[in-house]
Amino acid sequence: MNAAAIAEPRWAMLLWVVAAFFALALFLERRRTGAVSAFVSAALQERLVRRPSSRRRILALVFFTLSATSLTVALMRPQWGLRLISMPRAGAEIMICLDVSRSMLAEDVAPNRLERAKADLRDLLTYLEGDQVGLIAFAGRATVLAPLTPDFGFLRLVLDQAGPHSVTRGGTRLEEPIRKAVEGFGEAGEVSRSIILVTDGEDHDSFPLEAAKEAAERGIKILAIGFGDEAGSEIVITDPDTGARRVLRDADGNVVKSRLDGEMLRQIALATDGAYVPAGTGVLDLKSIYERHIAPLTRSAGRRHTRSVKGEAFQAF
Repeated sequence: MNAAAIAEPRWAMLLWVVAAFFALALFLERRRTGAVSAFVSAALQERLVRRPSSRRRILALVFFTLSATSLTVALMRPQWGLRLISMPRAGAEIMICLDVSRSMLAEDVAPNRLERAKADLRDLLTYLEGDQVGLIAFAGRATVLAPLTPDFGFLRLVLDQAGPHSVTRGGTRLEEPIRKAVEGFGEAGEVSRSIILVTDGEDHDSFPLEAAKEAAERGIKILAIGFGDEAGSEIVITDPDTGARRVLRDADGNVVKSRLDGEMLRQIALATDGAYVPAGTGVLDLKSIYERHIAPLTRSAGRRHTRSVKGEAFQAF
């Protein structure tokens, strides 16, 4: 449709100001001219009163009013017709779900699984410039630490502070972060959406596969990265006040060991046609992970699309 439109109608009130100014100035000019004529004859006015003629003043007022009116109309941004423009697509939307449960404190990865995962995620962000990235911390519950944002400085700051204290319930329920991430994406659109699930894969009585299938139904894919040793490792707790270290034990005094559950993470990823990366206890090749697993999930990023917009007509004023 080629119907005319006004993009900034709030400026229209200035037209009333311009009109009021013109009416007031015209009234004062006529009043002043009438006052002079009451005391000085028309023949003597040109000789005794040295100033521009009333006609010139009114003409100047008219030109000023027209200029002010044109400027106001330009501010209102009149639009007419449609034109096609090529625009880059918005970057992909990625929710990072970081396991901060106590099992991530196991030291089978130096210095421990959690700190290693955080360091790798900080480096991974360098490959995600131009995308919108959010951060969710989870254990028995999931908490959004940062909604989708292009501000990676803020995101790194929040990531640095993430830890077991970030959530209010212990344990590990993989269903929680997946559902929370799906909620964080909002309505489906043209932008690719994916979840990066960083965990040791241990799950305590939740239903992560069902949550993954619901994510798949919304076109969301999951990249699962598993940290830890499948043989198991002790969990070492450090007292924040004294620095004393102790091995975590259960209620019966037995040493608690945490094992990487790679099979669970593989099933979660495959349920969304995503990918599983077994980081284990080795060194991650982040560039390879991005190129092989993340870039395909964010395939719409960097492409261009064409959209129609109303043509601007303010230049005529």
